[in-house]
Formats: sequence, structure tokens, C-alpha cells
Amino acid sequence: MTFDTGDTAFMLIATSLVMLMTPGLAFFYGGLVGRKNVLTIMIQSFVSMAIVDILWFTVGFSLSFSGGAGGVYGDFHYAFMQNMGPGTPFAGDPSIPLYAFFVYQMMFAIITPALISGAFTNRVSFKAYIIFLVAWSLFVYIPFVHMIWGGGLLATWGVRDFAGGIVVHTLAGFAALAAVFFVGARRIKDSAPHNVPLVALGTGLLWFGWYGFNAGSELTVDTVTVTAFINTDLAASVAATVWLAMAWIFEKKPKFLGLLTGAVAGLAMITPCAGYISPGASMVVGVLAGTVCYGAIWLKNRRGWDDALDVWGVHGIGGAVGAIALGVFANAAFNHPGVGPNGLLLGDTHFFAAQVAATAIGIVWAVGFTYAMLWIIDKITPVRVSSSVEEMGLDESIHGELAYVDGMEEPTAPPSARRDPEGSAKKGPTAN
Repeated sequence: MTFDTGDTAFMLIATSLVMLMTPGLAFFYGGLVGRKNVLTIMIQSFVSMAIVDILWFTVGFSLSFSGGAGGVYGDFHYAFMQNMGPGTPFAGDPSIPLYAFFVYQMMFAIITPALISGAFTNRVSFKAYIIFLVAWSLFVYIPFVHMIWGGGLLATWGVRDFAGGIVVHTLAGFAALAAVFFVGARRIKDSAPHNVPLVALGTGLLWFGWYGFNAGSELTVDTVTVTAFINTDLAASVAATVWLAMAWIFEKKPKFLGLLTGAVAGLAMITPCAGYISPGASMVVGVLAGTVCYGAIWLKNRRGWDDALDVWGVHGIGGAVGAIALGVFANAAFNHPGVGPNGLLLGDTHFFAAQVAATAIGIVWAVGFTYAMLWIIDKITPVRVSSSVEEMGLDESIHGELAYVDGMEEPTAPPSARRDPEGSAKKGPTAN
């Protein structure tokens, strides 16, 4: 079998970009926590790169993308990479080898559960996290990969998700909220993000990698690839600008953290839409990301939910609203006429209803399974660390390592910059 070398090379580059997003996430989260927990939050991203790779090789890819038409899970046809070889074409696009699709999807599987870790930072044991990483991938992520991308149940309804608005962001974001409800609030809250330049570095790596995440999801190089690339950048830019403006208006300061958070929110919200809508519509999505996600974090603060790094407000709400926005703005003229969907604005009420239903199912599934999973894990090994471990910091107490030399003091910050939900009615989202 002769493959298209250009398409194959493009997919390997896109795969590398998506892989880079997980270290980017580690930097992004690492800068937001206090000095005593930097390594703990970063290892939770990096360990996903190791463990989920193995899970994907053994059963993950097979359960996602082989057999099981119209169902919830696939079968074991490709388990341990059997029944495929270097010359096996990918059925969805024979111009690339199945191996390329396998490793590309592996990178999505790595980053999705890692996103959740930002919600329960500073209070979950590493042993419990490892169990959670595997169980959540098997019982939440993989079923939705199969149902939407692998020819399963939701695909038969006509549900579309270009690069993971439901599969990645909605599931991870609402799982994060369930985890916060189960684990409870931090006893000792960080006084401020300890390293904003590290957050900026992480944001840059995420934004850069997102071109592979979204444009790469076309799985070939064509006009849709270019459109998805443009839409990704426009939505992120608009969302960052809107969030900056919101912070300036409501918090009286043009916050750098607000600009960075807004960009990530825009990237999350455009993900399901990227290859299905016009550039103009992507800018509307950016406005939605900058306002709705900002409002979601304000609500979280008002309710006192200790989602430490705003995973629910940015990824959960961003992914869910983006998936529904796709049902409104989809335009087959910007995908493949006769193949791509049209949304509510072009008269397709069925597609809009399917998007809403799939999003709702994803939310209920993620919350229910995550909460139940943590309850079961807690019976095996305590999920939450003790108060003494939390006070010492998880880096030293669990991992026996420190990110910085002794004697460096925790930075102080004015109240408006603290990531503390107490008294949050007086603060804006970007302060958290």
C-alpha cells in the first residue's frame, strides 16, 4: 500500500503538536499553584503520558475504534496492536497508515484526564490519582470516543465533534466539578499563582499545540484543514481580548492571567466547531468563550466550589457551549458539501437537537461516573491526603522533591490577585 507522504507527514507533525500540549498543560497548571505543590501538579500531567500510552496500546485504541457499530464500546480486534501493521491503511482515510491515526488519537487520550487534575490540586494522593487515571479513561473517555468518533451510538444520531468539544473538554470539565464535590475544598489555599511567566509559557505551548489538535483532526491536508487552523486562532484571539476587557471592566485592572485564561477558553470552545463553521462564526464563538466562561467562573466563586484552576469554567463550560454552538453555526460550505452538517441557522433542527442531547448525556455521564469512581477508589486507598501532608505540601511529603531551593518565600499578592473562592463575590474570575 502506497500512502500519501504529505498527508502522513502532516499527521506526524500534528501528533507531535498535540503531544506538546501535555507538557504545556503541566507548565500552565504548575505556574498557577503554590511553590509547595508545583511538582505534584506537573507529574500528574507527565505520568498520563506514560500510563495512558500503555493503556492505549493494550485496549484503549481497540475499544475506541474497532467494531461495536452503534454501541458504547468497540471490541478487542486491535488490542495490543494486533491485526494491524505498518502497511495497514486507515479506513477513514486510506491516504494515511492506521499507525498514524493510532498515535494521533493516543495524544488526545493522554491530555484529557490530565486536564481534570487542575480542579483538585494540592489535596489528592498520587496513588489514588493513578487509579483514577486508568479507570476514568476506561469508563468515561473511551466510551465517548467510540460513541462519537468510532461509529458508535451518538454517531448514528448524527452527532459531530470536530476535535473534542464533548469528548475531551466537556467530559474533563464536568468530571473536574464532580471531583471537587467529592474531595472537598482545600484546607490551605495558595495565596497567589506562584509563577505567572510559567503560566504564560504553558499557554503559548497549548495555543501552539492546538493547531495540531484542531487542524490535524481533518486527518489530511485540504481546505477544511486551513479553515480549522484559521478558526482556532481567531476564536482564541477574540476570547482573550474579550476576557481582558471583562477583567478591566469588572475588576478594574487589565489582568494578564485574564488574557491567558481567555485564550484557553476560546481554544476549548472552538474545538468542536473548528472544521465545520465559517471564520466569522468562529469570532462569535470567541465572544461566547470570553463572556460565558468568565461568567461560569464568577458563578463558581460565588458558590464556593474549590475548582482550584477553573477546569469546569474553562473546559467544561467551554466544551459544552462550543458543542451546542456547532449545532447553531455549522455550515457545510466550510466543510464538505453533502458531508458536513448544517446548523440551526441553516434550518437543520435535527442536528441542533442531536448536539444538545449528546452534550447533556456527556455531562451526566462524566459527573455520575466520576463521582462513583472516586467513591470506589476511596474504599481502596484514601483519595484525599491528610491535613499534615497538605500543610507540608505534596511535593515534599509525597514525592520527596522540591521545585525550588529552600529559603524562597511564598509571594504575597493583593486580594484581587488571590485564587481563593472565599469572599469571591467581591472578586472577578481572573483573580482565581
